[in-house]
Amino acid sequence: MRMRSRALLVLLLCSLLAGAANAEPSPDPTYKDCHPGDKAALLAVKAALGEAYHFASWTPDSPCCDWYDVTCDHFTGRVVGLAVFQDANLTGTIPSALAGLPHLQDLTLRHLPALSGPIPPAIGKLSNLSSLRISWTAVSGPVPSFLGALKKLTFLELSFNSLTGAIPASLGTIPNLSGINLSRNRLTGAIPPMFLSKSADQVYLWLSHNNLTGPVPAGFAAVNFAHLDLSRNGLTGDASGLFGRGKELQYIDLSRNDFDFDLSAVVLPEQLYTVDLSHNAIHGSIPAQVANLPNLQFFNVSYNRLCGPVPTGGNMARFDLYNFQHNKCLCGAPLSTCKK
Repeated sequence: MRMRSRALLVLLLCSLLAGAANAEPSPDPTYKDCHPGDKAALLAVKAALGEAYHFASWTPDSPCCDWYDVTCDHFTGRVVGLAVFQDANLTGTIPSALAGLPHLQDLTLRHLPALSGPIPPAIGKLSNLSSLRISWTAVSGPVPSFLGALKKLTFLELSFNSLTGAIPASLGTIPNLSGINLSRNRLTGAIPPMFLSKSADQVYLWLSHNNLTGPVPAGFAAVNFAHLDLSRNGLTGDASGLFGRGKELQYIDLSRNDFDFDLSAVVLPEQLYTVDLSHNAIHGSIPAQVANLPNLQFFNVSYNRLCGPVPTGGNMARFDLYNFQHNKCLCGAPLSTCKK
């Protein structure tokens, strides 16, 4: 009797396993509509910005994950991306209703010339943001210090706006921020001393066309820059620490400042393809090593206080008088012959 019961049990288990093996797997849960709270927030954003063509698909009776400019996580139904760009008819200020999108990871507002006013505190509540892009707008006021609360931010672009005031030191508290573009504004004051992560593999920083003053922070010597553009400001002092052997610097533009350092003491990183040091007060001579940079495509040291021969060989033949003119006593092709 006991053997028979055991046999029946084994048969039952085999039957169950066979049924499970033949059954079709359950589909992953997906959502055609976004979370109701996110949908309400998006409709409030639309109401604040007017009837721009970008919002034609944003209707209460349609799934908002299908709306133009909206990206959803289809496993959770939460809105994770919003990108509104190139619409001259969009007017108003950045809506505070954006705070109703707590799972937003990527917010882009670009090429919206009639978008104005300050960056609202609502942006500081989007704690899941990894990328924030507000550029080519009429947005004004300061770069708000509350952006430092966005601890997941890795890229911040606020370029081509009308922002004023100083760069907030709070941006230096964002642990993984590896890309910042604040160029083409009216920012003033010094670059904060602890501004960027030293641990990031590569850092991208654009601060050009502002009214920044003072020296480059000493801590920048420890930052692994890939692209660095500080051009067209009023920066001063020694910027030689931005260079050095072993760095991964590919692009550097320090032009039209008042930097003063000895270029002959600089070791140029091997990966450089663009170097613009023009319109400064840099002295010394051009390192002969520049001729050995395999990727060099642009090199401009005009309007400085350099002396000595222009190095030859490598890619140097592609550069003309424009790249070396108006120095103290540079000589050699494409300039006049060096005196013996």
